[in-house]
Amino acid sequence: MRLVLGQGLSLALTGVIIGLCGAFALTRVMESLLYHVRATDPATFAGIALMFIFVAMAASYIPARRAMRIDPMAALK
Repeated sequence: MRLVLGQGLSLALTGVIIGLCGAFALTRVMESLLYHVRATDPATFAGIALMFIFVAMAASYIPARRAMRIDPMAALK
């Protein structure tokens, strides 16, 4: 289970880091679309990043649970 969840978490963290860098790079474009919120609001960035990581972990949990049920010798055949 740790292997599957670890791979899912590493992909999610990579995506969040790339997304945060892209979001910071596009703050001038986003500034015109937001009302009463700064484009670099740290609480918004942190909240969305944590939500994406939580969703990725939840999505990785189901395949990890299925992988634990299969007999390794049956999977190798």
